[in-house]
Amino acid sequence: MPRKVLIVEDDPINIKFMKVVLTRKGGFDVVVSENVDEILELARSGDLSLIIMDISLTRSEYEGARVDGIFITRLLKGDPATASIPVVLATAHAMFGDQERFLAETGAEHYISKPIHDPDLFLGELRKVLPEP
Repeated sequence: MPRKVLIVEDDPINIKFMKVVLTRKGGFDVVVSENVDEILELARSGDLSLIIMDISLTRSEYEGARVDGIFITRLLKGDPATASIPVVLATAHAMFGDQERFLAETGAEHYISKPIHDPDLFLGELRKVLPEP
């Protein structure tokens, strides 16, 4: 049974690249959402092997307020039902020190900087935190 990856991303080009790589080269089922309630529901379902979380989201809201990937990751990591799902932060914010700061702030397991161009490198980074099937 293919493992399921949730992509939380607002850029259609990034979504398409990640989805193609994950399904064709990685053999994963892929779900895409920016809707926080849907993200939490998917995470609580127990079906997700991994979440790829964009830090800068433009359309995500929670309880009427605009939120970013840091907020959503904190929600996931603060819930015992979803805390064990590995989260990989994906961001174009790649200044010196950002990786450590974002990981510390969110509790996420890993960080990759965008743009992502190399499919093998992308999958290799995800496999660092993916639980064995």
